Amino acid sequence: MSQTLSAQLRLRDLILSGELPPGERLSEPSVAERLGASRTPVRAALARLADEGLVEAVPSGGFAVKAFTEEEIHDAIELRGTLEGHAARLAAERGAPAAVLIEMKKLIARMDAATTPPMSEAGFTDYVALNAHFHELLVEAAGSAVVARQIGRVVALPFASPSGFVLAQAALPAAQRVLILAQEHHRTVVEAIEHREGSRAEAVMREHARLARQNLELVLRNQDSLRFVLGGALIRGRNWS
Repeated sequence: MSQTLSAQLRLRDLILSGELPPGERLSEPSVAERLGASRTPVRAALARLADEGLVEAVPSGGFAVKAFTEEEIHDAIELRGTLEGHAARLAAERGAPAAVLIEMKKLIARMDAATTPPMSEAGFTDYVALNAHFHELLVEAAGSAVVARQIGRVVALPFASPSGFVLAQAALPAAQRVLILAQEHHRTVVEAIEHREGSRAEAVMREHARLARQNLELVLRNQDSLRFVLGGALIRGRNWS
């Protein structure tokens, strides 16, 4: 692993865990000292994290850890839905590889098993990994490196990713209802892709992303569950700080 990537990943962990809180100033010398790294890879790591959106440049020099409003996260989730919808349309219109569709169906079955009541924490954890893989396969089915690259940039913000709020659902009464609806979306988009129904596939994935917005609102009303959201310490709602 390069020194730059190592510094980037370590800094990212510190930010997402909340150890470096929103507003924390990050100068090259202080970060280099904290990580025990030289300033050159630290400088590159901070630039990469700025591209991801986790830090922002400050006028006086250096960077600061960024806080995210509810509205900003809504926008990021909506953008993901737009891009994933486009990926689903491409997959349907261009014809997705049969092997990818078979694997997507297998994942749906495994997600059904993971979320069968009574749901456990282990089941939720399994669902997170399976769901992430399903969305990766959807992008693969589109066969577009351009779309894949742009989706990758959006989901670099962990709470904008397809599974950003899934673990938090374990503490929420509405969890089962939301997961049942999510699974219906998964089944429907695969069916639409198989039948070469581009508009339908696109609409389903855009609606699917809106479930994450619902989950965000549920989490912000029950902030005890926010601790299950990777990067949750960076989120600032309308009425709290």
